[in-house]
Amino acid sequence: MTSTHTLKALSKALLLATGCLTASTVFAAQKTPEQLYPPLTSEVLPELAAKGSYSVGVQTLDLVNPAQFDPATQTQKDRPLKVEVWYPAANSANAPLTSYSDITRTGKGFTLQADAMRDVAINNKEHYPVIVLSHGYTGYRTIMYYLGEHLASHGYIVAAIDHTDSTNADVDFKNAPFSGFFSTLINRSRDQQFVLNYFNEQNNFASKQVDNKNAGVIGYSMGGFGAVNTIGGCYDFNEQTTAMFTGIKDPAQIKQVQQLLNSCAGGQYKNPQVDTRIKAMVAFAPWGGQHNLFNASAMQNIKVPSLYVAGSLDDISGYEGIKHLYDQTGSKDKYMLTYKNARHNIAPHPAPAIAKRSSELDIGHYYEPSWSMRTLNETNKHFVLAMMDCHVKGIASQCEYLDLPQNGDQAIVDGKPLPQWHGFDNRFSTGMDWQQAKPHTK
Repeated sequence: MTSTHTLKALSKALLLATGCLTASTVFAAQKTPEQLYPPLTSEVLPELAAKGSYSVGVQTLDLVNPAQFDPATQTQKDRPLKVEVWYPAANSANAPLTSYSDITRTGKGFTLQADAMRDVAINNKEHYPVIVLSHGYTGYRTIMYYLGEHLASHGYIVAAIDHTDSTNADVDFKNAPFSGFFSTLINRSRDQQFVLNYFNEQNNFASKQVDNKNAGVIGYSMGGFGAVNTIGGCYDFNEQTTAMFTGIKDPAQIKQVQQLLNSCAGGQYKNPQVDTRIKAMVAFAPWGGQHNLFNASAMQNIKVPSLYVAGSLDDISGYEGIKHLYDQTGSKDKYMLTYKNARHNIAPHPAPAIAKRSSELDIGHYYEPSWSMRTLNETNKHFVLAMMDCHVKGIASQCEYLDLPQNGDQAIVDGKPLPQWHGFDNRFSTGMDWQQAKPHTK
């Protein structure tokens, strides 16, 4: 298949997974925030989906990563990054709950009800690990806000990035569908590492409360592509894949860009060193494995505990590609959760009302044909918290939630159903498979 044909195929896939935006289609968000998570009895939810003991604060920061390579201009430019930060709120905090305003892939505005207070003081009683949260191509920083709020309520500082050149607001898929893709390939891991460094090393509102020895990274789709790199999965573009995903045709330029792309652990090239603060990584539907874009030796050398989450019918990142990343990962603590019959949209929040009334380009960013988005979100909360508590905070009892038999369907044996997964009520661990590097102990 030629590069042109491959680009056309990728364009079609990206239109399904990402979206289309023109400035003239942007609408003002509605005045009354939507509540996407109405109350639901805990009897049907996994244990660790329950809210933690902290009230949650949230702030929006405008950061600048200086002198970064800009593919559009082929020069060094300051790279702005907008970051949404959730954190445990001070016990004295008493403010109205805020909201999050974003736009769909075709530019329709919406506002969602938050379970967090805007700009309140951070709780100064403890120190909290920083978790970096990274969206896909395209997306926005609050597309997984349920995870940000959840982790903050359990004692984490969560920094979710608007990846410049890669948001719904940045990319016009009708006229320039690949305008941000080159930037995404270069910057995903760099952005993640920069934001982690910022909270651990620079003066900010949370500086005194950061646990600067322990951290984690979570990525969805292209965010997962970056997260795997951030923990040591070095990129391994060849000339063909470089041309395929950048559209460059000149052989000399292809070789130069290939060298630029093949970075590791936040933009390093020679003798890359993974940030020792990172104790856990979660990758939802990570892209790139289906195209062999990661160096096999580097993947085998990954030591960071890793959780891969995938839909068995993922038609964007490809289930076999995600499974390949899991198989290659060398960490002795690695896991893979599979949602059977799910496609790619396993991580975003449920669709806002405006997307439900719109085209497939909008609803297709959130909708799963075989799964409830609420069920996916609550299950994600459970396993992500287990992962972070076990490996970032080192809470041994939380590791039990990651030690599971392969199938959660509770098959009938000798007339009785097998036990449900640890942390799930009877009958509610169905539709999922689990893999882990260590043998199941129970």
